[in-house]
Amino acid sequence: MAIMSFHDNPGAFAFGILGNVISFLVFLAPLPTFHQIYKLKSTEGFQALPYLMALFSSMLWLYYAVVKGNALLLVTINSFGFVIETFYIVIFMAYATKDALKLTIKIFLAMNIGGYLLILSITHFAVHGVLRVHVLGWICVSITVIVFGAPLCIMAQVIRTKSVEFMPFYLSFFLTISAVMWLGYGCFLKDKYIVLPNFLGLTLGLIQMILYAIYNNRNIGIEKQKVVETKENEKELDEPMKPVVVVNPLFGVQVFPIIPVDEKGGAVDDVKEEKKGAQEENETSVT
Repeated sequence: MAIMSFHDNPGAFAFGILGNVISFLVFLAPLPTFHQIYKLKSTEGFQALPYLMALFSSMLWLYYAVVKGNALLLVTINSFGFVIETFYIVIFMAYATKDALKLTIKIFLAMNIGGYLLILSITHFAVHGVLRVHVLGWICVSITVIVFGAPLCIMAQVIRTKSVEFMPFYLSFFLTISAVMWLGYGCFLKDKYIVLPNFLGLTLGLIQMILYAIYNNRNIGIEKQKVVETKENEKELDEPMKPVVVVNPLFGVQVFPIIPVDEKGGAVDDVKEEKKGAQEENETSVT
């Protein structure tokens, strides 16, 4: 595989280096989660699927970079992604419950082994030459687009609750910058398979920034109330908030906390509001 130097394509080289640095940091975002798993010796309801998806994405983009050639900076970041995601999954499996472990193994064998070998076989034996790069590129883009459903759900949650509590600003900001870097990298290489998902990722990132600007000010006036509610939630809930992991456009993962749910699957905050309203109605009827 040819190695691109600064003199060959200075724009792509510069954007690729910056993309590697930012994506490297994003890949490390779940470390606190797994430190918590290690300390508690329990997965505490965390799911392995997002990390398996992140591993699958890294495997596919690594394969694409090797087949395409002259894409060393794609190889470096996705090689790191492969290693760190494997580490996360191993830690998860070490402390997972029996049922969670069985499910993780089934998904890993079906998707990361079976799915990857199927794609590898089709692209290696059924298609050849430039067509192989195109087929593999569209597969990578398709997988990346599929997982964009999760960020859309987060944005819908922000709009519904009128709160950015579940959309950390700095993480969203750096992921947006990451999309810019890889978008620039793809543009300089004239690679539409890198440009397309990162253009979509940049668009979603900008929408997140706009939502943060709109709804962040609304949170300031009720900050004290949230502190009180948080303390009440800590008393009622035995377990901490769980993160949901979203595969970042092309390279990395995105971690958002989600609202704790009750036994019926409803949001704890919503259930509490319903109970509070019912109590107020009862008090009114009594008086």
